[in-house]
Amino acid sequence: MPGLGETIRESQIWKSIFRHPMPVDRRNRIVVMLTNFFLHLHPVSIKKQGIALSYTWCMGGVTFFLFLVETVTGVLLMFYYRPTVEWAYADIQMLRDVHSLGILREIHRWGAHAMVITVWLHMYRVFLTGSYKPPREFNWVVGVLLLLLTLLLSFTGYLLPWDQLAVWAITVGSNMARAHPFLGHEGPGQQLLTVGGVDMITNASDARFALLGAREVGEETLNRFYILHCIAIPLGVALLLAIHFWRVRKDGGISGPL
Repeated sequence: MPGLGETIRESQIWKSIFRHPMPVDRRNRIVVMLTNFFLHLHPVSIKKQGIALSYTWCMGGVTFFLFLVETVTGVLLMFYYRPTVEWAYADIQMLRDVHSLGILREIHRWGAHAMVITVWLHMYRVFLTGSYKPPREFNWVVGVLLLLLTLLLSFTGYLLPWDQLAVWAITVGSNMARAHPFLGHEGPGQQLLTVGGVDMITNASDARFALLGAREVGEETLNRFYILHCIAIPLGVALLLAIHFWRVRKDGGISGPL
């Protein structure tokens, strides 16, 4: 009688995922890679320098791992957190003092700090090794966008505890937007956006208002930052990560030193 392992390998579920057996030679390896559900995103072969830790520091991989940690802990925290002025601060206190899964909030918080650090170190390594040069310049741009979204994730998440530190930090940070060229009502170029004596950019239509959803930090801001932090920005990060990994493969794997 066939063993359990053989029975599993002959099952329809197994064959739907692993369409070919393990390759016995190099020529069959590409068929296995291209038809495997888990392996088709990876190259058939990779340069030795591509897996050398001394060259890459693995900061890109660590950043991706931290993003997964933030995603899992963030989803679990959504079960305990209510994004309203009345309950936001109280829910954070409950997570800290009462709930048995309150440690998730600390993991989420420190994971966010670590992710900002590792993404900067990853960009630093890429710059030092000249990995932004052709043919990798497109992936460098994608990486810069991922850096900006990471900072936005940190910025939007900062308000969610709804304590004095968070409210005033976001107040100061968002005030910078009103001085943005052309987009802020106090920024340079705003005078040029006047039609028939009517200012097109005011304190109710500039970049700061779009960010806060109101003229001051309040309920609208908390709701807007919550949606941005939990849905909009993570989806953007996930999309760009898929493009980023795909381009790494198409550009010949992880770049080595100069």
